[in-house]
Amino acid sequence: MLDELAAAIDRHGRGLGSETAVPRLLLVALDEPMDPVDVRYEPMICFIADGAKRTVVGDRSQVVPPGEMLLNTLDLPVTAVFEKVPYRSAVMRLDGAVLAELLLELDGAGPGSPSSETVGGQVTAPMTPELVEAVTRWVRLLETPDDIRPLAARIESEILYRLLRSPLGPVLRQWSLADSAASRVRAAAAWIFGHYTEPLSIDEIAAVAHMSPATLHRHFKAATGMSPLKFQKHLRLQEARRRLVAGNTTAAQAAEAVGYISATQFNREYRRAYGLPPGQDAARLRASVRV
Repeated sequence: MLDELAAAIDRHGRGLGSETAVPRLLLVALDEPMDPVDVRYEPMICFIADGAKRTVVGDRSQVVPPGEMLLNTLDLPVTAVFEKVPYRSAVMRLDGAVLAELLLELDGAGPGSPSSETVGGQVTAPMTPELVEAVTRWVRLLETPDDIRPLAARIESEILYRLLRSPLGPVLRQWSLADSAASRVRAAAAWIFGHYTEPLSIDEIAAVAHMSPATLHRHFKAATGMSPLKFQKHLRLQEARRRLVAGNTTAAQAAEAVGYISATQFNREYRRAYGLPPGQDAARLRASVRV
């Protein structure tokens, strides 16, 4: 069954993330090894059909092999390492309104109830045969475009239903609640994304999340493996690296653009994160792209 899903992805996907005509469906299809890539993950689920991917978030690292799925419940700065190619995955962007509507229909049916301590982040679980079959049908809608409008939402609801019945169910339920710890951490993470170039304090971020600083720190670290301020630092370094690889900017200019006051501090933290000074790292990455 995984071979069928991988083949369907292969027919329609190219590169790191191909948008499709099916709402909320992206496809990833890589054939050649590539350097680790810094990406922003939004709330989504990756269904891995072939190959293997390692995700690195802060000090946490996990490998997702074929036949497993990765639920990501937050906006996160992630380093993706494709450890085995060819790599094929289907990605579902999570829509809170769609999930909430389905939960109302189910009226709480399903294993496990959400706990106030369930804050999500990144969670993995095996895919059942029924889930693989549903995701394959979802991807195959791309082969019959006239079927997308009448069938895509129905298959998406079936996939979400099967996810709610899976070990990921409690995390998804908590994610959908408006005033849960998960939703407050998600709001804090999204707010940091919008303000990461500014000087931030833990008190300011806690106010956005409607939590005490201690509670926010505990829940945020449980979900991301990082404190809120370390999360901000990762965002700054990722954006500075993107600017440097794109060219036409110096390390000092990139540092200033992402909010660093001290170029020395930026160089030190950049080297600690990526193993090389900013200029050397950017030159290496540009050279690897040209090869």
